[in-house]
Formats: sequence, C-alpha cells, structure tokens
Amino acid sequence: MGKLYFKYGAMGSSKTAQALMCKFNYEQKGYKVFLFKSDKDKRMLNSQGKAIVGSRIGLKSDCLEFDSDFDFLEYFKKNNLIQDKNVVIIDECQFLSAKQVNQLKILSFDIPVLCYGLMTNYKTLLFEGSKRLVEIADSISEIKSVCRCGRKATVNARIYKGNIVTEGEELQIGGDESYESMCYRCYLSKLNKNN
Repeated sequence: MGKLYFKYGAMGSSKTAQALMCKFNYEQKGYKVFLFKSDKDKRMLNSQGKAIVGSRIGLKSDCLEFDSDFDFLEYFKKNNLIQDKNVVIIDECQFLSAKQVNQLKILSFDIPVLCYGLMTNYKTLLFEGSKRLVEIADSISEIKSVCRCGRKATVNARIYKGNIVTEGEELQIGGDESYESMCYRCYLSKLNKNN
C-alpha cells in the first residue's frame, strides 16, 4: 500500500538532496527505487550521456527520464513493476502534466510515489504538475529555505543582469545563475526598484 507525496520548496531548499537521501534510505531497506526527472533538464549527464539527478551539495544518481507523453501507469504495468518493494521518486515534479499526476495517484494505490519540486514559477503562479499534486496528493509538506534577509523563501525570482524578470517563457532551466529564492517582501521590494 502506497501514498502520493508532494514535497515542495523554493529553489535551493535541498529538494533534490532530500530526494536522493530518500532513495538511499529505501535502497538500504531492500527496495528498488525508480528515480525519474523531466527530459527538459539536460544540465547533468553521465559519461554515457544518460540523465543524472544531481544536487548542489554533490549527491547524484542515474535516473530515468520522462517527457510530456510518458505514461507512468503503462510503463509500470507493461514491465510488471507494481510490486511490494518498489518505490517511485520524481525530481522536478513541477514539470509533470496533470494527466501524469493522475497516473501517479493511481500507481500510489500500490506503491509509494514521492514527488519533489517547486510549487510556483518565477511569476509566482502554480506549475501545472504542482497544482494537480496539491489537489490530490495524500501528503503535502514544505521543505523550507531562507531568503537573504532571514525570512522564509517562498518565491523563485528569475534574475537577469541583477533585475527580476517578470516576462517570458515559463520554462527556463537554470540554477543560481538565473534564479534567486527570496521572501515575498524582498521580491516586491526588488521588483519595485526595477520599475
């Protein structure tokens, strides 16, 4: 018996590190972990050009990739992977479609599914995958991080040449060079200085 978990936080809150530590813990207990990330994120590849989930603190692991057409239920059923000692972990789950989250919910009837990702984009709007996870996850928990001022960071501000960007495509893969997590008060203050 499983559950669908959504663990979210602002950028830099150690979501990926926690996903990898969770993977390690399950594997120590004899579980087979299926670690996935979106094919949109090509920042980390192993020497064979295969996808890797990697954290800022240096933890990393090979993983499977999903694209917008990937069917989680079909994959697990077709390969007879719905078994007691199997677990699914999704990194960057905000890139899931609502349909894929629905598939993961059904999969979680039988095996644990743990999703780690952002709640909102740089415009402070919910990502499609995160929105659906909020609606149907069995467990939702925040992984907290801190703004430069010391308050809790809740905004993933996109930064370009020192200014906050509020226009453009939703998807721009990047890290500390493109984004800064901050509290909403600092976000508004910096945004007002831009104008």
